[in-house]
Amino acid sequence: MDKTTLEQKFTEIFGTAAQGTFFSPGRINLIGEHTDYNGGNVFPCAISLGTYGAAAKRSDSKLRFYSANFADLGILEANLNDLKYVKEDNWTNYAKGMIHFIKEAGYDVNCGLDIYVDGNIPNGSGLSSSASLELLIGVIVEKLFALDIDRVDLVKIGMKTENEFIGVNSGIMDQFAVGMGQENRAILLDTNTLNYDLVPLDLKDNVIVIMNTNKRRELADSKYNERRSECETALAELQAKLDIQSLGQLDAETFDEYCYLIADENRLKRARHAVLENQRTLRAQKLLQEGKLEEFGHLVNASHVSLEHDYEVTGKELDTLAHTAWKQPGVLGARMTGAGFGGCGIALVQKNQVEAFTQNVGKVYEETIGYAPSFYIAEIADGTKML
Repeated sequence: MDKTTLEQKFTEIFGTAAQGTFFSPGRINLIGEHTDYNGGNVFPCAISLGTYGAAAKRSDSKLRFYSANFADLGILEANLNDLKYVKEDNWTNYAKGMIHFIKEAGYDVNCGLDIYVDGNIPNGSGLSSSASLELLIGVIVEKLFALDIDRVDLVKIGMKTENEFIGVNSGIMDQFAVGMGQENRAILLDTNTLNYDLVPLDLKDNVIVIMNTNKRRELADSKYNERRSECETALAELQAKLDIQSLGQLDAETFDEYCYLIADENRLKRARHAVLENQRTLRAQKLLQEGKLEEFGHLVNASHVSLEHDYEVTGKELDTLAHTAWKQPGVLGARMTGAGFGGCGIALVQKNQVEAFTQNVGKVYEETIGYAPSFYIAEIADGTKML
């Protein structure tokens, strides 16, 4: 969507001119799944699917929100001086949370806003529509009020909104990728220290194909919090003998030596995934920098196997996509991406095989699951910005 269209849509809804237009990307994670809240490394990148916004300041303390994705809800209102979570306020709770925590951090947000939003991330797909919206609102507030907010601080406010306002125990990866992304770069992020490296992503004659199960994945209602709790308990058991603050601090050998401390088989599997996935992620950076795409593809496959059998967050839909993708010509690797339980997978596919790939995988998926998946080519994009 271009700037002019956004400005026109804003004026149609609110009857005034927009003072700024914005874009906030979605994200995929190349490898490093469910490692972020375990103090490990992740390897995401921002993508060209995302959330567009237009906004203008008001002369009162009223906040008015409109989303073209939820047009039936019309304009939803809130007050700048009374920002609390209200279930009936639907998607605007993400916006209210961001504004609340920006104000709480001491920034001067001294009047209301009209905000128009229109996103093209499939809802519930696991491509981080919520983080995309959070950073969009954050940058709107930052730019329109001329605030000097460090981008990493804005990312942290996004995670705080997710955790404390919405009540979802997510890690920081989604907001970091959305806020800090750069075109044609992946981000190797140490979630323990927030040290990061922007890694050039040269896939040669391959592209990233996003495979959408079209099964909605409700993160707050999923087993996400259960997995997180299992890992925390496993960590506590290991801490009886090891001086560690997170599973991400362990290498494979140390984990192997001390895993007897974990008393429950499920917790052992969850912790093993967190440790080995972190090691795969660190290896992935090296392989990409050396141009060893085939070996990188093997790690991508291994990641899915671990998520399927040790972490148990894939399900029939994602497994059908990944397992079918592995059998197609020109595929380097395929795995689920995001939290799991539905949502999307990714595949690294030779450009000249993409059409056959989507036809073949789509056919098997529809025969197995009963409805069709969707496919998109992921272009690696910049982080949230004013247009």
